[in-house]
Amino acid sequence: MIPEGQYRTPLFDALVALAEARKVSFHTPGHKSGKGISTRFRKFVGSKIFTIDLTTLDEVDCLQKPVGVIREAQELAAEAHGADRSFFLVNGTTVGNHAMILSTVHPGEEVLVARNAHKSILAGIILSGATPRFFLPSFDPDLGIAINVSAAAAAEAMRTHPKARVVALTSPNYYGVAADMPTIIAAGQRQGKILIVDEAHGPHLHFHPALPPSAVDAGADLTVQSTHKIVGGMTQASMLHVKGDAVDAGRVAGILQMLQSTSPSYILMASLDLARMQMATEGRKLLGRAIELAEEARERINRIPGLRCLDGRQVKEWGDLSLDVTKLTISVKELGLTGYAASAMLNAEFDIQVEMADLFNLLVIVSIGDRRDDLDRLVRALEALARRSHGPAFVPEMLPVPPIHETRLACSPREAYFGKYVSVPLAEAAGRITCDIVTIYPPGIPILVPGEEISAAAVDYLQFLGRHGARIDGVVERPEAGIRVLAH
Repeated sequence: MIPEGQYRTPLFDALVALAEARKVSFHTPGHKSGKGISTRFRKFVGSKIFTIDLTTLDEVDCLQKPVGVIREAQELAAEAHGADRSFFLVNGTTVGNHAMILSTVHPGEEVLVARNAHKSILAGIILSGATPRFFLPSFDPDLGIAINVSAAAAAEAMRTHPKARVVALTSPNYYGVAADMPTIIAAGQRQGKILIVDEAHGPHLHFHPALPPSAVDAGADLTVQSTHKIVGGMTQASMLHVKGDAVDAGRVAGILQMLQSTSPSYILMASLDLARMQMATEGRKLLGRAIELAEEARERINRIPGLRCLDGRQVKEWGDLSLDVTKLTISVKELGLTGYAASAMLNAEFDIQVEMADLFNLLVIVSIGDRRDDLDRLVRALEALARRSHGPAFVPEMLPVPPIHETRLACSPREAYFGKYVSVPLAEAAGRITCDIVTIYPPGIPILVPGEEISAAAVDYLQFLGRHGARIDGVVERPEAGIRVLAH
């Protein structure tokens, strides 16, 4: 039974009502309901969107301290997601990760972090002055991806680091592989830990029983989700959910007041209001259709010679993990291609853009916005690629497994990030202390964390992926790849 209130969209309705009132504006934004917008822009997107691009006004409330329609919209979001309190975010899950860390971790404290964390978790740790203690996810060398952390690894890490009050987890990962959140969260809470979860890729999990359980439902204290990634929010629109009383929700609100803009986009917030309503009232039907399309495509792709699409059976073989089946991880290495090359071909020749490519794989997201024709077109393009001769199976000169087990912290990430530095060529960086977060992006998992000693294996790994087309964030090209390291 859908609660009657979930059909309401208080913030969006208030924006529309104010736009239709045609009041004279002597406030920001300067385009004044679109009258000052470039003609080319207005012709392309239409004029109505600009009438709800507003600022903090009595009729539409204030994100910094909501007391009206934004507060109502956030309360409806909490109800829909099973949270005790929810906050709208206008700088994506990145700002939510910053807020989760800063709301729970004190300067100088240890925080336990699954090493498949997004770089924004590390940025939050830099801001907080805390020291991360990492535990590792499993890796599959055949697909060349980080799988996720096991419940046993998480429990062992919590026992090994009793001083770490806060445990930061990432689930599902970019490839849709979800950790056993109910077991991990229950184990953490028995030890008095605060569990915070980057669920950027799981805003839809709560709304369909065929998907892995959401972190909120599993009892996480803080969970941040990218509403824009899978469901109907606009880009940068995310939510942060609080459950239980282990974390002071007022503290979270205060931290967000520091981190978020005092001029937030009402268009983004309206999209959150509407996306929540859509999921709460139609989510099961819409996601059921997306799941059906994804599973049909997965079955067809697995029949194409030379291609393999990750499925739930294989994920179960890895251990206590599960798969969000709306993610299609497609291995192309048997075609003699890297994922980067296959992605470029799909884009240039078939006008198909995938979410991400890595050394071996393509990643495709199937969402509530996809139609059967879209998936048919993808499968036909993959069939066309597979019919070509690309040479023997792609076998790289080294395993695509990040050598993160070899790194060690010489100082806190904050000390390193703000410390005196010099820039050195990446090829000469082994043995130095890195000052920056270095990632292959996407997915944005840090290969190097500020304060870590750079191993020769890490240098080799980054150079190897760079040669094969990976985008490396945290290095500077001038004229060769360089990296900031602490000055001696």
